Order: sequence, then structure tokens, then C-alpha cells
Amino acid sequence: MTTGDSVPQGDSGKAARQGLRRWLLVSGLALILSLAMVVMFMLVQATNNRQLYEQYYLALLAVNVGAAVLLLLVIGWIVVRLFMRLRRGKFGSRLLIKLAAIFAMVGLLPGAMIYVVSYQFVSRSIETWFDVKVEGALDAGLNLGRATIDALGSDLATKAAQASNQLVDVPDSSAGLALERIKDQTAATDVLLWRANGTLLASAGESRFSLNPSRPSAQMLRTARSQRVVTFVEGLEELRPESVDQARIRVLALVLPPAGFDLGAEPRYLQIVQALPPKLVANALAVEQANREYQERALARTGLRRMYIGTLTLSLVLAVFGAVLLAVVLGNQLVRPLLVLADGVRDVAAGDLSPKAALQSHDELGGLTRSFAQMTQQLADARHAVEVSMVQLDSSREKLQTILDNLTAGVILLDPEMNIVSSNPGATRILHVPLAAYERKPLAEVHGLDQFAGAVAAEFGELRHAPQDFAADHWQQSFNLTAGNTMMPGGEGITLIARGAYLPDGTRLLVFDDVSEMVSAQRAQAWGDVARRLAHEIKNPLTPIQLSAERLEHKLANKLAPPDQALLSKAVRTIVEQVDAMKRLVNEFRDYARLPSAELSPMDLNALVLDVLQLYDGAAGTGAEAVAVTSELDPHCPPVRADAQQIRQVLHNLVQNAQDSTLTSNSEKRRLAVRIRTEWNAETGRVRLSVLDSGAGFPDAILKRAFEPYVTTKAKGTGLGLAVVKRIADDHGARIDLGNRFDDGKVIGAQVSLSFTVGTASTS
Repeated sequence: MTTGDSVPQGDSGKAARQGLRRWLLVSGLALILSLAMVVMFMLVQATNNRQLYEQYYLALLAVNVGAAVLLLLVIGWIVVRLFMRLRRGKFGSRLLIKLAAIFAMVGLLPGAMIYVVSYQFVSRSIETWFDVKVEGALDAGLNLGRATIDALGSDLATKAAQASNQLVDVPDSSAGLALERIKDQTAATDVLLWRANGTLLASAGESRFSLNPSRPSAQMLRTARSQRVVTFVEGLEELRPESVDQARIRVLALVLPPAGFDLGAEPRYLQIVQALPPKLVANALAVEQANREYQERALARTGLRRMYIGTLTLSLVLAVFGAVLLAVVLGNQLVRPLLVLADGVRDVAAGDLSPKAALQSHDELGGLTRSFAQMTQQLADARHAVEVSMVQLDSSREKLQTILDNLTAGVILLDPEMNIVSSNPGATRILHVPLAAYERKPLAEVHGLDQFAGAVAAEFGELRHAPQDFAADHWQQSFNLTAGNTMMPGGEGITLIARGAYLPDGTRLLVFDDVSEMVSAQRAQAWGDVARRLAHEIKNPLTPIQLSAERLEHKLANKLAPPDQALLSKAVRTIVEQVDAMKRLVNEFRDYARLPSAELSPMDLNALVLDVLQLYDGAAGTGAEAVAVTSELDPHCPPVRADAQQIRQVLHNLVQNAQDSTLTSNSEKRRLAVRIRTEWNAETGRVRLSVLDSGAGFPDAILKRAFEPYVTTKAKGTGLGLAVVKRIADDHGARIDLGNRFDDGKVIGAQVSLSFTVGTASTS
């Protein structure tokens, strides 16, 4: 070779590496083929020659294990090399590992499927080589022989028990004749009667000619004494075909001493020995011998099955090894043209959309790199446009979110399935429910809003199906919710004005406002107007009515007969009492209508409560004053801003209502009391005043409308007490709550609470 034809050193090294790789590939394929041929030859030889298989089983097993270990070592070496490349951070290592894993799975999954099918086939095929019916017949024959022997023993035991009853009254001197009769009755070969200490009393049969008959052991005697009758089968353990006549059944039965005789008499034991039929014993022995030989022959199938399974396992390992080897060799060829593309993908994944290199080859991979370069440029242009749009969208979203967060109205966005998409803080504040925790959940699953959700869904349905001529772009409806967000037709609670509309994407927009304070103010103003008119229209004629009735009684009292005079007095008294009741009613309405404005100033609420309690201290009687009034005052309560006279009126109204409720609901009047409680909450900065009774509580119908005028549970009440309390609380800016108290699910009384803001103490 001339100098000009010399190969560069770099190309020479590359060629050497390719040659080494090619040699390794050829060597690996040759090794796989050789192992496969060796295993196939051994398998064929072992199948055709059972003795050869038994003789060289260990050698076959060693060859299989050695081949498996060798293949595992080679695969392990390949895997280690792959992970070393990955650890060095060599580009393309992950792709090469993935290709190796794919090729391995391609070889493993079909191989595993074939392995499982072959395993089942081999296992079941070998099992079918042995007749299952014969094995079952042998087992049945063994069981039949045992059952027959057990039946003979049970029959002899029954006869022995009957015979032992015949010997109860037979003395020892006459026992021989009795044993002869028993021998004839039971067809036994030998009958013996033993004492408890093992001494022979009498015998009949073969034992008469024996100087030392077989004596039962002490254990056998104890067992017979506890079980009354014991059966033993002897001679079957070491039975041989030439001694089948030595098998026998021995039964030992307890003979009780006769009743009425010596209490110290010992029991006796009757022993009956019966020989088993020689033909039965011979047949049982033949069946057992045949079963033993069959089982010995069947044991060889386990080793054969292990050989086949080992061969199948080795074939699976060979397939996986070949797949991994091909993956490594062919993976390098596939990785080279993909390196450029993978490098570009890595840059794009890192956010680098600069122009990428492309291969100029005319195959599919070259076209893929060119398409990738074009796509990268398009992505760069699209990203610039998206960034501009995102800036504008973020600005619009921030403006919209700021508007929603500062709206006093509640806003909820619902999808077509009535699931909450989003909500603003106003909705959470109005409904007193953390709606943010229920996003992507149905509105009906929000605690207490199931009825409200159903009504809103119905309104949206009507809007959707409204006729085209009368279709509106939104609906509007009012709803009343209680404190627990349960819908109610009217009364005290949360009054909502809700509006709904469909958005272009099919979602539903729900907007609602809390107009409870507006409705309450309108209702209070209406009741004030009614009170003023009643006071004006009703009070004027009451005094003339009362005076006219009294004048009639004065003029006619002395001119009527006693019966008519009594009737007149009763009628006049009724008129006067009803007029007084109407005057009180009118005065209460007048006070409700003319309630003066509160003059707020710092006030010690605990001192006011103690002052009011003095009016109820030591009271005794049969009316409401019979219920004691106690206090639980928080010494840490700061002064509150309130009108002392109006708060005193509030306490009187609440205490009197609590006494009346406790008195009418309990027969044990003096054991119950009304409690006045004050509490200071440093977190909210408010003082809470509560009045608790032990009555029947508020009915549901009254609880919803308790603050309306003329709503009461008392037979003689006007229903203005809580209405006045509500007006005073509103003038003080105090929050008022009322409800029932429960214990184990039962109502134990009611509670009315007012929360005041803290005032500024005077410096004097």
C-alpha cells in the first residue's frame, strides 16, 4: 500500500471498533445458536430414553444452570456498560437504554407468553401420561378396604357391649359357660374375661390351649374403662401375603359389677378376638401393593417436568439475551442520526428556540430534522405572539378580579352541570360558606344550599326553555335563607335578590345581593305606622266605653233584682277588664312606635346586669317571679357603647320572657333558673350578653319570624317584646342571635344573645 493510500489514524481506530463490535455480534449469535442446539439435543435424547434421562439428569441440570448463569453475566455486563455511559452523561445514553428496554420487552413478552403456554402444556401433558382413573380406583380400593374393616370392628364392638351386659350378674365361677355362649353368638375365635389387675378369670376358644394368652395392657384397660368399649385392629402393619390369616380384630369391653353387692367390687373386662376374612385381607394387601408401585412410578414425572421447564426457562433467557444484544448493536446505528434531533429537542425543552441544524440526507430522518427546524422557527414566532397576548390577558384578568373582589354583591360562575367554577369574596361573605373550598363541586353539595341550588337550576331551566317571543337575557328572583342557608318562604333570615344569565360559552353567571337589612327596615317602618294608627284609632273610644259601662252599673244596680244585678256586675267587670287589656296593647304599640333614639356612651355591662338582678333577687310566688335569675359575668368585659335605659328595658323583656317559658314548660319550678351571661371575645373585640332559659325553646315557625311584631308563643302576649329588643339592638349596632339549646339531641331551652362593640371608658 502506498503512502497516499494510507488510512488516517482516527478512521483506523473507528474501523477497529466497528470490527470488534461486529466480532462480538457474530460471537454472541454463535453462542446463542450453539446453546440452543445443545439444549435441543439433550431434550430429544432425554425424551426418547427415560433411563438416559435418569442417568444424566444432574449433568443436564448443570448444563442448563451454567448456560443461564453465563447469559445472565453477559446481560449484566451490557447493562452495566449502558448505565456507566448514562452516569458519565454521554448524550444518547437514555435513548439507547430505552431502545434496549424496548427490544428486551419485544423478546420478553412473546417469550413469556410462550413460556406460560408451554409450561401449562408440559405440566398437563406429563400428568396425562399417568391414568388418573387408575389412581382414583386404587385410592377407592384402599378406602373401601379400610371402611370394610372399620365396619367389622364396629359390629364386633356392638356385640361385645351386648355381651358385657350379659356378664354383669354372672359370677366368676360360672363365667366359662357364659363365655362359650358369647363365642358362639359373636362367631369369635377367642373370648376372655379379665380382672382389673390383668388376671385372667375365664376364657373360651383358642386361648384355652395357651399357657400365656395375650394380656391387654394397662393403657388398654384404662381406655376401655373410660370409653366402655374399645376396638383394635392387629396384624395389618407388617402383614405379608403368606400370613394373611394373622390379621384380627380385638374388642375390649367393660363389665360393670352387679348392683347391690359389695361397693368395693372391681369391674371386669371382656375381650373378644375375631379373625379377619383372609380373602378380604389378601385383596386389601394387593390393592395397597399396587398403589405403592404406581406411586413409585409416578414420582419420576416430577423430575421430567423440571427438565422440560428448565429447558423452557433457558430458551426464554436466550431470547431476552438476543433481544438485548440486538438492541445494543442496532441501537447505536439508530442513535447516530437521531443525535442531532435529540439535541434540538433538548434545547427546545429548555426554552431555546433559536434556529436548529438540519441533516441534508434524503432519508426519513433527514426530512424529520428539517421539519423540526421549521417547527422550531414557527414555535418561536408563535411564542412571541402568545407572550404579547398573555400580557394583555393578565392585565384584563387582574382588572376583572379586582372588580369582583371589591363587589359587595356575590358572584358565582357555574358550569352546565351546576358545578362551582369560581366565586368572589362577596358570595362567601353573604352566604357565610367558604365557597372556594367547593370549586369543581356541585352547588347542591354546599352545606345548606341544596334547596337554593335546586331553585337556581329551575330558574336557569325556565330561562333556557322560554319561548323565543318572550325570551329574556336573564332571570331575577328573590330567595329567603335562614342562618343555616336553608330556604324558607318568608320570615327572619337572609333575603337575597338573585339574577342569572347564560354566558357565550354555556356557563351560568349567578349574581345576588343581600337585602335583608332593607327588608327589615321596611318591615319595622310598616309596623311603626300600624302602631301609631292603632294607638290613635283605638285608644280614643276606650275611655268612653269604660265610663259608660261603669255609669250603667251605677244607675241600674239598685233597680234590678239580685240575679239581674249580679249579671250586670259581671258584664260590666268583663267590659272594664277587656278595655284595660286593649289599653295595655295600645300603649305597647305606642311605645314600639315612639321608641326614642339611643344615646350611646361607655357603660359597664356587668354593673347594669347586677343592678337589674336586684329586682329579681329573693322573689317568691306562683307566677314568673317564682323562677330564680342567676348570672355568669366575665370580669374581663370592657365597657361597651350603649344606652343604659334601653339595655335595661332589653334585659327586663328577655328575663320576663325566659321566666314565662321556664315556668310554663316545667313542673319543678324552683329547681330551674334563668341565667344572664356576659362574655368578652378579644379576637372579635365584642362583648356578648346572653339570656338562657330552661323552657321548651322556640318552635320552628316562631324561630323564623321571632323578631316580627305580634309574633308570640304566649297566650296573653302581644309579641312586641322581641320586636322592641330587635329595634334597640339595631340602634346600638349590635348583632342579635336567638336559637334553641340542645343536649343529646333534645331541646333544653332557648338562648337570646346580643353582641356589642367595645366603648371608650371615661377618663374621670
